[in-house]
Amino acid sequence: MRDHDDELPEDDGDDSPSRSQRRRDALAVFELAERLVALTDAQLGHLALDEDLLDEVEKARRITQQIARKRQIQFLAKIMRRREDELPAIRAQLDHDRQLARRETAELHRLEEWRDRLIDEGDEALTELLRQFPSADRQHLRQLARQARTERHDNRPPHAFRELFRELRALFEGGTPADDSDE
Repeated sequence: MRDHDDELPEDDGDDSPSRSQRRRDALAVFELAERLVALTDAQLGHLALDEDLLDEVEKARRITQQIARKRQIQFLAKIMRRREDELPAIRAQLDHDRQLARRETAELHRLEEWRDRLIDEGDEALTELLRQFPSADRQHLRQLARQARTERHDNRPPHAFRELFRELRALFEGGTPADDSDE
């Protein structure tokens, strides 16, 4: 008969991560691999990935069958786990791209909001915009807003609507806002 002490593992001071922690880490790498596979060609081109890792990402992207694609992503994650030291840099690049995309989206929403205000509120919104950008062309913006309003009312193609957006984008990108300290 065996002694019960033989069955208990010895506490040798090993600080290796628990099985649960290893699983969480593996899932995090799998999710990172999924994010890489979901990127567009342009986004993927901006990342500094090794050639063999890039090849595996492209292989996974080419697979259309769901189960086979998941298996390939799991294989990609396995390769990535072997390169643990490269993962923080990849995550940082992806996070930077995500933050940049959020800022660009927020800027587009701001421009769309101004365009809608100019169309809906008319001169009131235009006056407020001109306080921020005194050098803006009042007549041209007013004319575009009126044309966009007419296009919307007559259910016509939105030519002036788009042109107004382009003008606002040029104004916000190149124009210098007035100093708000006097308000």
